[in-house]
Amino acid sequence: MVAAISKEAISQAIKEITALLRQRHRIRPGEPDDFSIGHMAEITQALAVTTTTMTRLLLAVALISLPVGGVGIMYIMLVSVTERTREIGLRMAVGAGRRDILEQFLVEAVVLCVFGGIIGILVGHGCSALCTFFLRRPTEPPLPAIPASFVVSAATGIAFGYYPAWKASKLDPIEALRYE
Repeated sequence: MVAAISKEAISQAIKEITALLRQRHRIRPGEPDDFSIGHMAEITQALAVTTTTMTRLLLAVALISLPVGGVGIMYIMLVSVTERTREIGLRMAVGAGRRDILEQFLVEAVVLCVFGGIIGILVGHGCSALCTFFLRRPTEPPLPAIPASFVVSAATGIAFGYYPAWKASKLDPIEALRYE
């Protein structure tokens, strides 16, 4: 291990070390080196590339899992609309408008997604703490990621909860009350 006196002196230090090692290893001019020299800037650059690759892979996983989770939310909400058809008909019969029904089911979808997002944030923070504890490396997530994940959860609820909410709001009150 050798240290240069400054960042600017690294290339000169590498030249001097290379010349010294070639002399000590008795390597003739024109022959290839039988050693290699690396420095922290190369390691730092390799780590940066690795970190960027991992970030992109995790983003790809998230972009795949969000629609899958959204479809699950939509399916749950459609089942909820089907199971609560009589309740919807009763609410409409006593004066609730289509907008009220739409808002009710849309709020339910958003609340479901937000609670899922909160659980995901807590689990992620817990996993980060476990990695820090066991690997002895700090793994704190960036603070802007927490509100961003909260907003993405709410947006997923709105995007995938709208269709079931719309379907519930379009039910005919008479037919909904007759539904078995």
